[in-house]
Amino acid sequence: MTDQPDNRVLPDGVDVTQAVHHAEVAWRSIGQPNSIARQFDFWDDQFEGRRLFSELLGTFFLVLVAVGGGMVNARFGGSAVPYGARVVAPALMVGAIILFMGSVSGAHLNPAVTMAFTLRGDFPVRRVPLYIVAQLAGAVLATLVLVALVGKQGTAGLTLPGSGISAAGAMAWEAVLSLGLVSVILGTASGAQQIGAMAAFAVGSYIALAGVVGAPVSGASMNPARSLGPALVLADWTSWWVYLTGPLIGAVTAVGFAQILRGRGGGAFGRRAAQGTLGTAWLPGTPGHPAGPAEGTGLPGRD
Repeated sequence: MTDQPDNRVLPDGVDVTQAVHHAEVAWRSIGQPNSIARQFDFWDDQFEGRRLFSELLGTFFLVLVAVGGGMVNARFGGSAVPYGARVVAPALMVGAIILFMGSVSGAHLNPAVTMAFTLRGDFPVRRVPLYIVAQLAGAVLATLVLVALVGKQGTAGLTLPGSGISAAGAMAWEAVLSLGLVSVILGTASGAQQIGAMAAFAVGSYIALAGVVGAPVSGASMNPARSLGPALVLADWTSWWVYLTGPLIGAVTAVGFAQILRGRGGGAFGRRAAQGTLGTAWLPGTPGHPAGPAEGTGLPGRD
């Protein structure tokens, strides 16, 4: 007998060789999100708009509460939103955003985080510009909505150095706080420390604690989009460079620390955390019927 490829056809007209290939692909994809099983991964530009909208919307909600607390206080009185609530609100919002759409875009919400994931080798360089544009657009839109609803209230909503704090001192404080934030984000996205949705609690907790001690000193922004978006809308660029350079210095330092602690990045866990997975069952389908195959994949639909 000679080894010949099996070109038989099953009763329903399906080629045996093709069926075996599909079965092998299905077996290898068990436990993998559809973005990997269907090869619609983050090198596929077809879904870039979905990811960018996720970053824009997430940053919009973050800035809405981070900027809104100060603007509402200035409009309705200093105790309308208590200090503790203003510090904790952004942390709770970040946690909520990570939980409800972190799987779409990675929920960076912060140019410093995007840069850190890129330097770590977990995020493709070519996606950085549009991610940052989406984050800044979300911050600008949130500030515009707040201005439309409560009006401009002087410097309310801006992140500024505290009373008696120099710009250089505020920058150093932002760098230290951002070092901690990005370290937590990179740590919970890496290898044995990868804890999936639980990262929302770790990141949110850090933001809240950093805000308690950092807000009076520098505003505890840790996010260039959160600071530069309102500065653009309110046309007040006081100490703006503090909130650009400080978080970036902290992010770069955190990447260096991650190299010391865990070695080089670019692993599967880090990539999934940085880029999202588009969920595990995102293909639409009719109730009671499996979702059909994505066009051009040649793969069968999944329930």
